Amino acid sequence: MKMYRVNVNGNVYEITLEVVDAAEVKAAPAPAAAPAPAAAPVAAPAAVPAGGEKINAPMPGTILAVNVSNGSVVKKGDVLMVLEAMKMENEIMAPCDGTVNAVSVTKGASVESGSLLCVLS
Repeated sequence: MKMYRVNVNGNVYEITLEVVDAAEVKAAPAPAAAPAPAAAPVAAPAAVPAGGEKINAPMPGTILAVNVSNGSVVKKGDVLMVLEAMKMENEIMAPCDGTVNAVSVTKGASVESGSLLCVLS
């Protein structure tokens, strides 16, 4: 055994190291490698009807409220859903008049920037 004093960022530590022979190192079994974690399945994107207006998340956050459902008729400026990001509530509004064809999120869902929220036609 050998004792050393080590200074790390102004803190002094005393450590003891065991001296081993090369034969002991070769005889020791190598630790088993941990299996790689399985990749999480990725949800398939919702089918967008031809000519449909995609409404995507402008930033990552959590959906606090979904104010529309499939078949809802909306006018330009109507609040489709509320997205919380950085402790602020952001209203996601309809960019045009139309009918909601698909809603891709639910209340409480976490979304990434660019995630599909809903589709208008």
